[in-house]
Amino acid sequence: MNTTDHTADHGAEAAPGRIVLLTTSHRVAPGLLSWPAWRALHAADLVLCADGAHPQLPYLREAGVAVAEAAPSAEELLDACAGGRTVVVVATGEGEPALTDGLARLAGSGRVSMPELELLPASYDLPGARLLDLVQVMDRIRAECPWSSRQTHEGLAKYAIEEAYELVESIEAGDRGELREELGDVLLQVVFHARIAEDDDEEPFSVDDVAGGIVAKLIHRHPHVFGDASATTPEEVREQWLRMKAVEKQRASVTDGIPLGQPALALAAKLASRARTAGLTVPLPDRQDIGYTLLALATEAESQGTDPEAALRAAARTYRDAIKKAEQNNPETP
Repeated sequence: MNTTDHTADHGAEAAPGRIVLLTTSHRVAPGLLSWPAWRALHAADLVLCADGAHPQLPYLREAGVAVAEAAPSAEELLDACAGGRTVVVVATGEGEPALTDGLARLAGSGRVSMPELELLPASYDLPGARLLDLVQVMDRIRAECPWSSRQTHEGLAKYAIEEAYELVESIEAGDRGELREELGDVLLQVVFHARIAEDDDEEPFSVDDVAGGIVAKLIHRHPHVFGDASATTPEEVREQWLRMKAVEKQRASVTDGIPLGQPALALAAKLASRARTAGLTVPLPDRQDIGYTLLALATEAESQGTDPEAALRAAARTYRDAIKKAEQNNPETP
């Protein structure tokens, strides 16, 4: 890029001009730019971009914006702005750190008259945009990783269970950092399974199908939010949800849909909850056995609004601490 002529023509007393650093998000379709961005591009005296393969360039040129492929230094950019000219720099994915650092050094030197500097986001991420990154990363891993490319739903099932337990543990521990990490691990399981499902020969589906399905379900089951229904208390919302779910599922029994492979205490509490919600009075089996004693305790906990699994885990943690204390008091114990 030759800026010598600009320096000679305008000199030290010339108006310093304006530099606009235009940033875009790769998570937004190219060409979808804000109105201030289009206005700045069309009004600029010069538009530069260091990346000739930048996804925005074809759309800018189609809109009549002339873009020069150049990577000017900070000094060259100041020369290009001399005489009150406006230069727009379409930033690459890295954000032009070398250029911005150079401009900062010149501004800090106090030896030059700096142009007006503006950072203009031409497109920016909406909430949830990083989920697109996760889908893209998972797609590449599935294609290129020797381990991930061979995984199946059945092979990954145990990891989903483990991650769910670790999520619960982070919630009960109250560790916000762990909670964020474990939520990510659970999310990974969803995206991983959805990516595997894309490869199915008979019934393929994608993560978009998964998301679309749950969005439709949430909207349908929240008519008090998205429709004309009324529900002003949590209890009314729950009753409405259960009614709609019953119509959707058309189950022959209130026990249908309860996974029997879940932890036993949780299973017992879920069965008791379904029976109570359906208004059924079902006496517990009258047997003198530890299993039936635990069943009675689980149903009693559920009727009192207590999660028996969480209660037992809390008690177990207290017991664990007592064991550790006993070990400290008896260091010779094997």
